[in-house]
Amino acid sequence: MDKRNKTVMVMMFILCAISDTEAEYLTRDVCTTCHANATCEDKFDGSGKVCNCKYGFVGNGITFCQDKDECQIGTSKICGPHTTCHNTYGSYYCRCLSGYSPSNNMSIFIPNDGTHCQDINECRISGLCGSGALCRNLDGTFECSCQPGYRVQNGADPFQPHTDTASCKVTDCGRPPSVEDTVLLSVTGTTYGSTAVFGCDEGFKWTGGDNTSVCGDNGLWTRPTVLCEEIKCGTPPLIESTEQVWNSSATPGSTVLYTCTEGFYSGGGLNVSLCNEDGQWTFPTISCKEVSCGAPLTPRHTNLLWDGTSRPGAVVLYECVDGFYLHSGDSVSTCLISGEWAKVSVQCKAKCGPVPLLTNAEVVWENSSIVIHRCVDGYHSWRGNNASVCSNSGMWQKATLRCIEIKPAVNHVFVLNENCVQWNAEKYEDDTEVYQVTYFGSRDFQRSFHHKRKQFLSSKSDQLQLCLKLHPLTNYSISITAVSARFTATVTTNTSLTAPPAPVVYYTEFESPASTLRLHRSANTLDPISIYQVLVLPVEQILVFDCSSSPQTVSKSPINYLRAQILVRHIGTEMNFTVGDGLYYGGVFNAPLQNGMNYYIVLRTVSQWKTDIKSSCVLWAKIKGTNYILKVSALSAAASIGLVASVIFGGYAYSWFLKKT
Repeated sequence: MDKRNKTVMVMMFILCAISDTEAEYLTRDVCTTCHANATCEDKFDGSGKVCNCKYGFVGNGITFCQDKDECQIGTSKICGPHTTCHNTYGSYYCRCLSGYSPSNNMSIFIPNDGTHCQDINECRISGLCGSGALCRNLDGTFECSCQPGYRVQNGADPFQPHTDTASCKVTDCGRPPSVEDTVLLSVTGTTYGSTAVFGCDEGFKWTGGDNTSVCGDNGLWTRPTVLCEEIKCGTPPLIESTEQVWNSSATPGSTVLYTCTEGFYSGGGLNVSLCNEDGQWTFPTISCKEVSCGAPLTPRHTNLLWDGTSRPGAVVLYECVDGFYLHSGDSVSTCLISGEWAKVSVQCKAKCGPVPLLTNAEVVWENSSIVIHRCVDGYHSWRGNNASVCSNSGMWQKATLRCIEIKPAVNHVFVLNENCVQWNAEKYEDDTEVYQVTYFGSRDFQRSFHHKRKQFLSSKSDQLQLCLKLHPLTNYSISITAVSARFTATVTTNTSLTAPPAPVVYYTEFESPASTLRLHRSANTLDPISIYQVLVLPVEQILVFDCSSSPQTVSKSPINYLRAQILVRHIGTEMNFTVGDGLYYGGVFNAPLQNGMNYYIVLRTVSQWKTDIKSSCVLWAKIKGTNYILKVSALSAAASIGLVASVIFGGYAYSWFLKKT
């Protein structure tokens, strides 16, 4: 029997029961007759009491109240979607399906309080899908798929880790592919995203394509498209207005000669192109020129509209830049047959009006809104800013630059007595100035000679003098720099030849006929121009001797005093000299001494440059008219023998020895 017929029979039974007991029901207390699963309630019309079955039960309320199966009307209707319905005696409860959870967080519920089943986001659980996998939440469930760089194994993608054996494994592309005419330069790995870089083999060059290969998520390397071709330079570059002299060879080392075509002339530059090892022709710098006006001048505050041609007849149109307007003049210039651009008289003025002028200043740069000033020649900035600004009101905010007359910090520089430099100092305030004096000396006759020094002087004085240690016969450049003023003045001077210092000797008188004079020399390179002169003066004939005089040097007359003249560079390391030996020394006759006469031996040192001669003399010895030996040798251990006297002459150090033998 179906549920519908069953319900009809129950209702008929209830009606029959009511008919049989109606009389008794009306005479008894109704509430005492209510069924255990019923309640006694007032009728709606107020005519008495009535028994009603409780919620969850159906019946007449007196003789029976049986359980009501709420789940019969359908689970989704009574519990909502994604649920299961469970009937109980007199009631029911609901549960959420797998993959859903109740909104009240209880395991069972009755939806009379609005509780419903909501989807559970399983992907919130870290590592749910395993390494290399991505989780995707679905309504009531979830699924896993491999992320780029991983591939599914033991199953299909997507997969369910709770029911499937599938997992994600790292994609490995293995060794990169080989490409014709290339070599593998580098590879970052063999997994997904790794990159391999290829280069062309020796003798080939890269002409196009991509030289990289990438490991894809499919486990395969992408194929590089690099193209490597044999190195050849191809066609040489074409140079305007030139012709090529070429044998058509394009291999490395080949050359092309360029010549200017008729009507053009070479303006300079290299006229050869070379095929390099990289397969490229070098670009020749030859410039073939024709009659041209060149680039047109751009008047201030203008832009030029020009197609770049500068042949006769070419035209340039000028327009004012932003912030300026055309005030007057012609704005068109034409390239003339003479090779010059016709003059233009265009004048553009700023919208703020004429550029503001400052006393003793000029404009060095300007645009529509800013003017930069600087002091004119002879003046320098003292205080204030150097920019005038065109304001939004159309008025110039004038620069506050103050220009005052330049007074050189160092002036009237001159050299005193060939050794001291003197100058005047100019300062705008009573400050202490530091001066750096640098001097550099050189010699025309001695290329290896250099004399460079630097000295500092701090002073408040307006006139200064500094004495330097300058060498003779030297060309000097002397620079004086005022450090804080950053001003330098330079003066040049040439020092003259000075007299050499007189030799310092031990004067001795000899009577022994076997006496020897020794000279020892230690060279110094400051002054290589010097001469020794030995003079023999009769005591009875000499009252006054002038060292600067030039006695006769060739005649054999007994009155000649000069007996030897020896250049320093001819002395060598050792030299013996005998007074009166009858020989010539430097063109000078060494006349014999006369017996029985007394003589003074004088040593004269001579500095000579061109026609200028300076000399110093010293009385060395007094002897009788017998033979004595003057020995000149290099400074050695022999210096410890005899009497020693030091001589400084012309940049050389000498030791003079006097010994009796």
